[in-house]
This record gives sequence, structure tokens and C-alpha cells, in this order.
Amino acid sequence: MAFHVESPTALTCTGGPAFTSHLYRIPHRATMEARDTGAALTNAYRGLAAGGCSLQPVQEHFPGSEARSFLLQHKSNTWDEPDTINPEASSASLCLPSSSLSTTSFHRVVITGDSAADVTWVRPAELQDIAAKLMGAMRARQERMAASLQRFPRTATRFLRPPGDKVDGCGTEDGLPNGYPAFATVDMTAVEAADAATPSPVTPAALTLPSRVAMVRGVAVLYADEKAQEDGQAWALPCDATIGLSSHLSDLGVLLGLVQDGPLKTFCQRRLKLLAAKFQVHQMTNELAEMIQLKVDGCRDFENVVKVDTHIHAAACMTARELLQMMRSAREEGVPVSRGPDGRELTLAELFAQLHLRSDSIDLDNLDVHVDRDTFQRFDRFNDKYNPLGSSELRNVFLKTNNHMSGKYFAMLVKNVGRRLEASRYQYAEPRMSVYGRSRGDWEKLAGWFEQHQVYSPHLRWVIQVPRIYHIFRTRSIIPSFGAMLENIFLPLFEVTLNPDSNPTLHNFLQHVTGFDSVSDESLAEGLFLPDSPAPEEWTSAENPPYSYYVYYMFANVAVLNQLRRLCNMNTFVFRPHCGEAGSVAHLADSFLTSDNISHGINLSKSPVLQYLYYLCQIPIAMSPISNNSLFLEYSRNPFLDFYHKGLTVSLSSDDPLQFHFTQEALVEEYATAAHFWKLSTCDLCEIASNSVRQSGLSHMEKREFLGDKYLEEGPEGNDATKSNVAPIRVAFRHETLCQELELLTKARPSSPP
Repeated sequence: MAFHVESPTALTCTGGPAFTSHLYRIPHRATMEARDTGAALTNAYRGLAAGGCSLQPVQEHFPGSEARSFLLQHKSNTWDEPDTINPEASSASLCLPSSSLSTTSFHRVVITGDSAADVTWVRPAELQDIAAKLMGAMRARQERMAASLQRFPRTATRFLRPPGDKVDGCGTEDGLPNGYPAFATVDMTAVEAADAATPSPVTPAALTLPSRVAMVRGVAVLYADEKAQEDGQAWALPCDATIGLSSHLSDLGVLLGLVQDGPLKTFCQRRLKLLAAKFQVHQMTNELAEMIQLKVDGCRDFENVVKVDTHIHAAACMTARELLQMMRSAREEGVPVSRGPDGRELTLAELFAQLHLRSDSIDLDNLDVHVDRDTFQRFDRFNDKYNPLGSSELRNVFLKTNNHMSGKYFAMLVKNVGRRLEASRYQYAEPRMSVYGRSRGDWEKLAGWFEQHQVYSPHLRWVIQVPRIYHIFRTRSIIPSFGAMLENIFLPLFEVTLNPDSNPTLHNFLQHVTGFDSVSDESLAEGLFLPDSPAPEEWTSAENPPYSYYVYYMFANVAVLNQLRRLCNMNTFVFRPHCGEAGSVAHLADSFLTSDNISHGINLSKSPVLQYLYYLCQIPIAMSPISNNSLFLEYSRNPFLDFYHKGLTVSLSSDDPLQFHFTQEALVEEYATAAHFWKLSTCDLCEIASNSVRQSGLSHMEKREFLGDKYLEEGPEGNDATKSNVAPIRVAFRHETLCQELELLTKARPSSPP
């Protein structure tokens, strides 16, 4: 019995006797309209699955057309005893390279003869140009990820690499993704032992490290000694970590041109629709098999697979009730928490009286930290929700690290969150802490708070966020230029890297830091980053630099810092900014060239070209639908499900539990809401959780423990279902589909790279 999908409008059942299912009857030579095709496939599959049928593609030629078909063939085995296939023998019929075809047996969804010209309505002459543009953009990202020691997927690398080319020592395939803090010395004995056994770069004995560092036009430059600095002789890193400004702006201009390219937009839009359709057919034909596979082979469920909250702000990582309880405890202590205008120390009760607030009658409603409908499209009102009872003084007392109490209450709140995550066993978080760049002492104060209060938890990894508020500091004459802000942010890190003994507290704190973030309201109007824009030391006006300006100079300095820290056998960092929550889609182009992963990314739905590039490069995206629902986009319109179906690497995160969530398990609340609203299966949830672990800054040893020893391998080989609870069928489908898209571009591209 063969089901031939001969056209978008009809499904024909040919051959064999009439087949009866308890759900649907398919008569001999029956033809159904397109609206019934999905139900027919689903019901036929359900009826045949019990008898051990498998779906295999076949190809038959009809006069004047090429049929794209599926063949349902009866197998002697049953679902709980899947047979294997020969990749070499099957690759031709599946139009896949044999190296891309796994040995996992499942119903493959393949369009035979997919040349992209007829499937996506692109002329063959245009297809070569489209492939050259897309792969050129991917190479631009690959070059930057290698220079900054951030991640670039092995699958894409394999397809981008010319035949016979070898990866040099600066690449991202030297056994571990360089962006991972795989070389960090985390304060855990088991982790230290595992990471010590992992091959890592060691400074050659003959290599003398530089002794001086200075900012030159906004980017850190290393010098061997003082004389070399006076002579302007920069110390060369073994791998070129600099992506010049002119080169960056040129590539950015090309990428923004691709975003507006008509034929390219058409091609990407149709490929993305095809990806979504393939997943829907995959679900119809393999959902039961995936469920059985997990029940038979798996030993976990969603509750006991590791989930990482990859986007959460430390100042809002607690619940409103936890903050309220802390305020009540502080009131009973009766110790000084602040100073009044006259310099006199004030207890919390006295501070309440000074603010004309009643401390004995506060409740969750009066606390007023939860968002409501008034915050939609009003980021300014959302920021006010960080002020308990509407008071910035109380925010300073309870949610700041540098105050009269040396951040005591804030540390207690964060440590409570850490203990709660440890008790849950399977939840981790990566809180964001702010470094503003007001002075070079910002880092020392933050590291001192971390050490003084022992704010360490094996379930917490730290990300440093840099708010884009230069204009506020400049207006108040706190800093003279944007260049000074960059110096305050990065020079202390270079100095402690070159000489850890100069600041042991900061050196220890950096071992717990995994990356950098850039945060602010993306919806604000901004200027353009042009070749004639002032250099950072010359940017002395009170105007805030555009998003592109911030992102480039942060990326450029992280790249140099990572190369230096790797030479010193220290952990490296990734750049993972807020991006695509609001504002221009150009922000997503900036992050495509510079960022390891991003947070939010909902504006990708507005640009099919960038969305397709993010898919091809498998750039992780930490999405927060509940947060978006309160600020910029209603939950029902959130593109998370669409991105997930297409195969983008998405994870769920809480963003700000203090403002958006009602339970102590904010991350589980995110998963539960998504599961109910979008009807996600257990396999779906576990796949999203697995994405969060891969995206996170957890160490190599921890990821091996949570995902399997071979998690770095491509496809099903890198998936251990007993740990991730993701069906091998699902992983094989994702990998083979990605390989099909990359193979399509590889075959269509010109013989010489653009």
C-alpha cells in the first residue's frame, strides 16, 4: 500500500486491498482533499503502527512530473524491537550524504528531488547566488567565533569546510567548544578533577606573556613591556583575536543587505515553512514511536532531567513572597540599614517612617513588584517594579550589593535561591549581575560581596550584564567618555588575568563567571553605527551610542580577553546579550556576527533571512514567553513554538521571577505554562531542557554527567536518552533535517567561496 503525495492538493492511496482502521477507513484508490491529508496520514499510521509498519520514501515518475512519495511498508518487527538501516544503502534514496544518515530506524520525512528550485520557487540561476550569500554569512560568523573562542557547531563546520581542509589550532573543533568554561577551576572537587583531566591549552615555556595592557580606540591592546607600549609595538596573540572595525562594519552592511534581498527572503521563508511542515509530519508519523522509545529505553522523566534557567536576573531571581519575608525579618532585627540625609543611621522601621510607609501592614499587593497590564509596551514602568513599595531606597537596601549593609540582605536572598535549586537537584540557574563601568572599582566591590557573603552554589553560574546607560553617567559627569566606560569594564579583567596575585578576590570570582550580557530597553530610538562614528575615547557627548556600537566593542574586548586567558590556562567567557526583544531587527544581525547565544530573540519572526541563518548556525536562544507577554508580545503570538518546530535551538527561561512568576519554581512554571498552552509532549519538554544544558555555562564534566559522555558528538551519537530523556528518533530527525538544508546549500554554492 503506497501513499503518494503527488501534489499539494491531493493524497492518493494506491495498490493493495482496502484497509480498515478503527479510526479511519481508507478505500481502494481513494482520493482526499488537502484538508483531510493530515488526518488520513495520522489515522492510517495509528492503525498500521500496531502491526509494525514503517514509512519509507519511494520515487515514481509520471508523465511530465516527478512524484514525491511515502511508502508504507509492513515490517515483521514491532516498535519495541526497531531494526537498523544501512546508511550507505539508504543515503541515495533519502538524498542524504551517508555521513549524515544515522542508524536510528524511524519514519523519515524526505522530499525526493528537492533541488530548491522547484520546491521554493527559486530559479536555478538564483539558487547559486543565494547559497553563496548564506554560506558567506555563515563563514563570517565562524571566523568571529573562532577569533573569540566561542562556539560554532561541528555540523555546520563540516559542511562549510572545503574538501581536504584541516582545522587549525585557532578553530572551535579541538575536542571541546572553546566557549565553554571547560578550563575553569570551579569550586567543586569532582569538577576540578574532571576538568584537570581534559586537554586544555597550556602556555608554552618559551612564550613570555605580556606585562601591560591599554585601550586603543576602544579595544584592549597587549604590550610586552613599557618600552614596547611607548613604541606602539603590540604583543601578537598566537591566534588573531581582532576583527577590525572596518571589516566588521563591512560584513554587517552585507548582512543587512541580505535581510532585504528579495529572492533570498523568498527562499528562506519557504525553506522555513518546509522545516515546520516536516516537523508536523514527523510528529504525525513518529510521535507514538518516540513515546514508546522513551518508555522502553528511558529511565527518566521531565521532572528528573536537568533544566537550566539560562536567562535570569539576580536582582529579581527571588519570589515576591521571599522578598516580603526578608523585609519582615529585617524589620524585627532593628539594625541600621541605611543613612538619612543628615548622615544618621536608620533602622528599617525608621526608614519606613521617613518614607511615610507602614511597615506593619505590608503585603504582596502593597509590595507592588508584580507586573500588570500597565507595563505592556512600557519598559519604564517595568523598571519601576524593581522598587519595593515604589521606593528606590528599599531597592538599595534589599536588591543591591553596594549599600550600608554591604549587600547582606541581597546575598541572603540569592543564597536562598541557590539552596532551593540544590534541594530540587535538577534545576540550575545563571543569574545576571550588573557591572556598570562607572569606575574601575566596580569589579572589586562585586567580587568582595561575592567572597564576603560566600554567595556560591554549585547550582549557580554567573553572567555579567553591562547596562547600556552611558548617557546617564555622562549627563551626571561620572565618566568623561564612552572609552572610559570600556576601560572601567575591561582593564581590571586584563590586569588580574596577567597577574592573579594582584587581586585574588577578583581572580577567584571570575572562575564562577561564564559570560557577558548587554542589557537595556531595545525599543528606544537610536542612531546608526557608521565608519565615521567617533571612536570610544572621542565619544564625549551625552548621546547614548547605538546598540551596534555597544555590541561590537564588548565583543572585540571579550575576544582579546579570551585569547589571553586561554594562554594563561584560565576559563574563557561567551558573549550572550539581550537581543531581539524589541526594536530593530538589525540588532539580531549584530548578534549573529558577535554573540555565542542571545536572550529573547522574538523579533526573528520578522526576518526570514536571519531566522534561517540562526537555524543553520544553531545559535541558542533563551526565550521567556511569560516575560514577553507582560512587556512586548502576547503569549498567543509568541514565536517560540514556531521556532521550536522549525528546529531552532530554543530554551525556556524565567527572566525575572520577582515580577512575572507566582511560585518558587519559576522555571518549572515556564515549562508548565508552555506545555499546557502549546500541548507539548514529554519528549518536547525534555528536548528544550537539553537545549538549555547545552546552551549554559555548565562545565564540560557536568554536561557529560547530565547529557552523556558523548554529548559533543553530532546527531543521535551525542544523545544519551537515559540521561536527557530525549528520544533518539527526535535527535536523528533534527540532525538529518539540518544536514539536508546544509547539503542543499553546499551543492548549490559556487565552486570557489565568495
